[in-house]
Amino acid sequence: MTPLRRYAYVRRLVEIASLVFIALLANAITVSAQTSVTTYHNDNYRTGWNNAETTLTPSNVNASKFGLLATVAVDDQVDAEPLLVPNVNITAGTHQGLHNVVYVVTGNDTVYAIDANAGTILLSNHLGTPVTYPLGCNNNGPHVGITSTPVIDTSSNTIYLIAYTKGSNGSAPSYTLHALDLGSLTDKLTPMVVSASHTLTNGTSFVFNATYQRQRPSLLEANGNIYAGFGSFCDLSANLSRGWLLGWNAATLAPLPANRLFDTQATSPDSFFLSSIWMSGYGLAADDSGNIVFVTGNSDYSGTTYDGVTNIQESTIEVSSDLTTVVDLFTPSDQGYLDETDSDFGSGGVLVLPDQPGSTPHLAVAAGKDGNMYFMNEDDLGGYSTTENNVLGTYQIGGCWCGESYFVDPSDGLARVVSSGGNVVDVWKLETSPTPSLTNVTHSPGLTTGQNGGFFTSVSSNGTANPIIWALARPTSQKPPRMFLYAFNPESGKKVMTQLFKAVGGSWPNQGGDSNQVPMIANGMVYVASFKELKIFGLKPAKQAPHK
Repeated sequence: MTPLRRYAYVRRLVEIASLVFIALLANAITVSAQTSVTTYHNDNYRTGWNNAETTLTPSNVNASKFGLLATVAVDDQVDAEPLLVPNVNITAGTHQGLHNVVYVVTGNDTVYAIDANAGTILLSNHLGTPVTYPLGCNNNGPHVGITSTPVIDTSSNTIYLIAYTKGSNGSAPSYTLHALDLGSLTDKLTPMVVSASHTLTNGTSFVFNATYQRQRPSLLEANGNIYAGFGSFCDLSANLSRGWLLGWNAATLAPLPANRLFDTQATSPDSFFLSSIWMSGYGLAADDSGNIVFVTGNSDYSGTTYDGVTNIQESTIEVSSDLTTVVDLFTPSDQGYLDETDSDFGSGGVLVLPDQPGSTPHLAVAAGKDGNMYFMNEDDLGGYSTTENNVLGTYQIGGCWCGESYFVDPSDGLARVVSSGGNVVDVWKLETSPTPSLTNVTHSPGLTTGQNGGFFTSVSSNGTANPIIWALARPTSQKPPRMFLYAFNPESGKKVMTQLFKAVGGSWPNQGGDSNQVPMIANGMVYVASFKELKIFGLKPAKQAPHK
């Protein structure tokens, strides 16, 4: 071999070794310690805030540097937020080993484990046959299988989810709580079929019937338990459907001894009960005391059945961790009107704010269809008055089939509440002295959005630095019906926030039901699930210089 050929050969070996090293380094980065998103809106307060995002900043989230990296096909509509766990040891299938994994569930009762970086489907498990248009309700896709966001316990490598499945040989459908292993997607415990009963005011028992109950709110893990809320399908069969809050021991899936039914009245003027928990898919929240916090929807349209004890419709409610006690509540003074006009408060979720300085450390916000965002003292929600709302403040945000987000601003260190009613993102500064109040400091341009009012947001930042508000608008009726992903800079110093990015985030052909998707941000990526797909956005790969 001539010296020149020997030099070329050695150089090629060095190049190959360098490529191998880079690949190994990339894999090491992939499986290094990173941020997890294991529950709806990031935490049990439901802030929607990832404050450990070191990659995405207002300077690089733009069309030239940021965009779509992968689209992953799944088998049906996705109503739930994707969840993510780094460094999962996949123990089944053909992709075994460590992966950063995003978990997606579909209306076809399928759960997927997808490589969070490459978009490769690592595993899937089909848990049964979904129910088609329950009771004729079209307020969803054609199939209703798994529609609530699961919850993940990384200490036990378990994902908890509830699947809605057809009965065999014409029997009634059922809900089943599963505890699946993160690495194999197989059941770790015997699945628990959801059942319950509760005593009505006349002494009879009302039995949970999955045919008439919709499990839409995202699951909550707190106090060593898994909690789920239930509502109705399109308010159909409202004589047979009521709002339930149920819980199970996370270690065994054994049902808790107590449950809550939010309309226990034996009769109703219109044989119309409900008082559902649905919140457009927003998650049940937990406060620092372990109480479960949520909002209920409408009941009898006569507007006369509320009493705050045997029927607690149109209310923000706190329930004790063992589900035995209603600890506190706030009911708007116009609850009767909300019932009569189907303008239910329960179309939106409740955000419990992290602890604040001052004499009122525990705060919460919630809004519904009429667009009133109520700012509440979470230690004393306000009860019910026929003449006034005993809350800290009421702010109009636009019709809200939605839920709020939260972050801490780098400029003044004060909390911000992000609302998303109507077609606008609003940012509200929280002042805690002399008394807590909210002041609007900036808002977005109007979003291209459709369906009912409102949409969902998330926030990313590095500590408090470089906050970005991510919004996922609902699709318009254009063909094809597309939803758009937006990014805004709340620190642009303007009354109207600077829009950093806009792109198609997915499709949604089932216009009869709202898309209630939430953008999930982690480790430099943004994940958006929609109809039969998961889109992964991130920084575009740097262009390689041509070889010479």
